[in-house]
Amino acid sequence: MNDSQGLDDPDPLQPFRTGALFVPVRQGPAGCCARLFRTPLGARTAVAFTDERRLTLTLGRRQTWIRLSEPAVRALVAPLGIVDLVVDPLLAAPGPRDASTAGFARRPAGDPRPARPLRPAAARPLSPASTS
Repeated sequence: MNDSQGLDDPDPLQPFRTGALFVPVRQGPAGCCARLFRTPLGARTAVAFTDERRLTLTLGRRQTWIRLSEPAVRALVAPLGIVDLVVDPLLAAPGPRDASTAGFARRPAGDPRPARPLRPAAARPLSPASTS
């Protein structure tokens, strides 16, 4: 059902979070763009975190981010056909290109620090989307 401005009514079962979320981004050809991930079943999804500490623990200190409201994140990824938004995922698994280093956190080439093993978590692991 549409309201008077032609916008869909929000789903009452999925209330919007108040306040800005921490959204991981990457550098793209036209500036920053949201980093997309895949669920264990392969569906593309956006992710966001309720605080910087959770983002850092999951994706590392070098992950860049921006602050956006939940409706803004959803509007940003909607043109790509993405409807899922996972807030505060506990694990980011390596993508298929990283199969040789599966189980270890990714480090940039030339980083002298040893890779840290990823900590397993029970809730919704994600992997980087190959199309993001």
